[in-house]
Amino acid sequence: MIMTTLQVQSKKGPFAADQVGSLLRPQALKAARQQYKEGVISREQLRQIENEEIEKIVRKQKDVGLKAITDGEFRRSWWHLDFLENLVGVEGYEANAGYHFSGKTTSSHQVRVTGKIDFSDEHPFLVDFDFLNKLVGDSGDFIAKQTIPSPGMLGRYNYLDGSCYDDEAAYFHDLGQAYKKAIRAFYNHGCRYLQLDDTNWAYLCSQEKREEIRKDGRDPDHLARLCAQAINAALEDKPEDLTVTMHICRGNFASSWIFSGGYEPVAEILFGSVNVDGFFLEYDSERAGDFHPLRFVKRPDLKIVLGLITSKFPELEAKAAIQERIEEATKYVSLNQLALSPQCGFASTEEGNILTEEDQWNKLGLVVSIAEDIWNDAPATE
Repeated sequence: MIMTTLQVQSKKGPFAADQVGSLLRPQALKAARQQYKEGVISREQLRQIENEEIEKIVRKQKDVGLKAITDGEFRRSWWHLDFLENLVGVEGYEANAGYHFSGKTTSSHQVRVTGKIDFSDEHPFLVDFDFLNKLVGDSGDFIAKQTIPSPGMLGRYNYLDGSCYDDEAAYFHDLGQAYKKAIRAFYNHGCRYLQLDDTNWAYLCSQEKREEIRKDGRDPDHLARLCAQAINAALEDKPEDLTVTMHICRGNFASSWIFSGGYEPVAEILFGSVNVDGFFLEYDSERAGDFHPLRFVKRPDLKIVLGLITSKFPELEAKAAIQERIEEATKYVSLNQLALSPQCGFASTEEGNILTEEDQWNKLGLVVSIAEDIWNDAPATE
């Protein structure tokens, strides 16, 4: 069993025990959202119910031992579309079909680029963060964690149709600058822990999808570099006391997935050039590959959060098995740089994964327990 000397848990994220963000929607919230759709209750009434349910899960996260506290994404239908469709130059619409996962298909709601990309201080997520931040408080024991989709999530849309952009470089430039404004806006609202969620990198890990990109006349490595540039542009002049991480998974809808493939095809670009403070990496199944791509982690300050606990299924992982996998990862990354989390959120869409709320809290409690065993009991080093 591992156990070398390392630093005690930092007071800023990522934490030894952390989480991705979304939580299962309670039945009261699901019922209220349906009533709102049917016109039974008003938007204000729905928001009040959201507030009440968020208050409950903030307390629950604190009780289970987490330091990074989210609002469970309780105000969203999707982990990404609700944010993206409120950017300037993007709109939501009903497509002919939804996203196709392994054995499942989502609703048909999607987004498209309709104009020059920008970010407005009127974005509703800013007010949502204000509510969460006030609930979490400023004791220093906990921090409000805000999650938003990464710039890469707009990297695959058909923006070069002549109506908005006729130049790829101009599009990715505007995308980076819009996110730079977004990051500064969240910071000005008090955010000090921001996570960029990005399945685009998993898309670029898939050999099947990479071949589809080539058939379309594009180079997947070029697309990876463009996305990296947009992310780095967004991070330019990032305040030192703001932590920005990136979460990568292979899809999460009703316990299903969409992509498969290890990190090797993108590892050098991703770990070697994307200037985030840490990566939350899905590692709960063979579809994510092995730890060998972590050899490209060269920065000693870069945190790698291993998503070894699945959020898709209720069965609780064996502590010893997770500890062994963490030890395996130390062949490539120092234990000081590692942390633990579930591999994804529990409800990337409002439908949620196929497990109970009790299962969810047991999973998060397991993350905390393992992290305490591995990290908190070790002596501190300079």
